[in-house]
Amino acid sequence: MEIEKDQVCILIPTLNEAPTIRDLVRAFRDRGYRRILVMDGNSTDGTAARAEEAGAEVRLQSGKGKGNAVIEAAGIIDLPYVLMLDGDGTYLPEDAEKMLLPLFSGYDHVIGNRLAFPDSRAFTRLNLTGNHLINHFFRLAHGRDLSDILSGYRAFTLGSLRQMNLREAGFEIETEMAVQAVNLNQQIAVVPVRYQERPGTPTKLHPLQDGMRILSAIYRFAKTNNPLFYFGLIGACLTLAGGVLAIYVLVEWLNHIEHIPLTILTVLLIMVGIEIFMFGVIGDMLLAFHREVVREIQRMQPPKKPE
Repeated sequence: MEIEKDQVCILIPTLNEAPTIRDLVRAFRDRGYRRILVMDGNSTDGTAARAEEAGAEVRLQSGKGKGNAVIEAAGIIDLPYVLMLDGDGTYLPEDAEKMLLPLFSGYDHVIGNRLAFPDSRAFTRLNLTGNHLINHFFRLAHGRDLSDILSGYRAFTLGSLRQMNLREAGFEIETEMAVQAVNLNQQIAVVPVRYQERPGTPTKLHPLQDGMRILSAIYRFAKTNNPLFYFGLIGACLTLAGGVLAIYVLVEWLNHIEHIPLTILTVLLIMVGIEIFMFGVIGDMLLAFHREVVREIQRMQPPKKPE
């Protein structure tokens, strides 16, 4: 199947990517892509000027962060297909057709999997371990294995992007997009891509601090996508704490030492933990019912007439 490049917008969010942006834009233009949109986060190193010189359309975003760049771009793009990648030169334009092909085959969202063949120069051992941990946690929380939810190389239809209700302003945007794509039952493809060492710009991520923020975001998003996991984890922790205290209270009671306040706390922890777990069960049932109703409504809608 042939890719219609004039129907594709190349979206590149940037912040101080002057060493790499010119060559990146020119590489896409040389491959036949004419619509290249650079959403610049008010860079101070001349990124916007270099992107314009290379032939890109540059828009200065009003808010800060990569998430805001994607959200604002959704209202600007007027082509049916979007290929998004970082402007730091770590992703290769040569993988563009491989990323776009599933869209022209009917998929809604494509994720470039950097972890299929990781480059030791691009990933430290800590980064690689952290990425695998985050992806395993995502699979537990949201029930889908998407291989590399933090990948910045993505392709999607404009319709699927506008279907999402994106709110994350920063780099958690990839996680939110993955969650919403799963929640909206979009057709998702995962494609192996190459990921290179950053050629000239310092990384903006802090592995431990930002990793915890991403794990927190995955768990927070589970509140509406997988309430059994969200509330069940809280309930399990409280019940486990109550169980540990119960063992201590029982051992002390067998030694003829009473802890009345601690006994009350133990009972409360176990009861509250079980109740919160039940909230998760009820929420999961309601969510399943809601999804079934949505599917029935979609099934009853008449097919769209071709234009």
